[in-house]
Amino acid sequence: MYKVKKRPLKKEKPPVLYNILENYTDHDPPGNVMVCGMTEPENLAMHAQVLSESYDIPLEVMKDLLQKGGVYLYPHEGPLVTKGAFVCRVDPTGKNPKQTWVMDLEQYASAERVRQSYGVTLEEAMERVFYRGLPQELQDRLRQKNLGLHYTKVDPAIASGGDITYIDFRKDWSPHFKRKCVMPDGRLIETSGLHDFAELHGISVDETRRLLDHGGTIELKDGGALACQIINGQPSVARFNTRQYSKAKALAKEKELHMLDALSEVAYQDPVLMRALRRAESSS
Repeated sequence: MYKVKKRPLKKEKPPVLYNILENYTDHDPPGNVMVCGMTEPENLAMHAQVLSESYDIPLEVMKDLLQKGGVYLYPHEGPLVTKGAFVCRVDPTGKNPKQTWVMDLEQYASAERVRQSYGVTLEEAMERVFYRGLPQELQDRLRQKNLGLHYTKVDPAIASGGDITYIDFRKDWSPHFKRKCVMPDGRLIETSGLHDFAELHGISVDETRRLLDHGGTIELKDGGALACQIINGQPSVARFNTRQYSKAKALAKEKELHMLDALSEVAYQDPVLMRALRRAESSS
């Protein structure tokens, strides 16, 4: 009796959210964005899920925004709010790709002034404010079909997808953008998204979101601490062990320093940490 050998099933490839990534994060804020585009048909469910997690917007609300376009205003929770609005622009003619972005409070305030001064809708005012803050090169390319890309010179897999269907202008901490955290021994540990970061450091996702949105410090269960500074709208994170954190607390008390300043002073005095911080800065 012969046994029939079964062919192993091919593993399904996970769906791709973006196949075009262009980095403009070196530009001055607020135009320091990552241009994330897609030439294949939109996977609405996955797209909405990732943006919902990234921007802390209810999933059903995000699905509706991606289908119809519109503005989501962030509620004021607590004394510090760093985001003003999420915007999804949908061209009713279908000629231009769908575009999404987040506006900070300063941009949102500027949009309100434009709305009142010119009598336009809030959505149109937000478009004006957002686009004029982008690098001039990017503004010019957005006026061209498919960002002016010559499909004969790009990856055939991208070109085969056709025209760009949507563009997300992003600069957030999400599963699609890996970030580095400087560890107490100088290692640079890469994480991708809120849940990955929370699991690595043994904190909750809510604590992670507050730390990366607003900066500051969090005490850890092992006696150490996480410190985050927001630089050009991007979170820069370092972890300190018990010894380093104890030294920082003593410095803060002795010199009446803010804890972030005390931890920075400890890092400056540690040659291993300083080398790691420089590597993290240069790689970002």
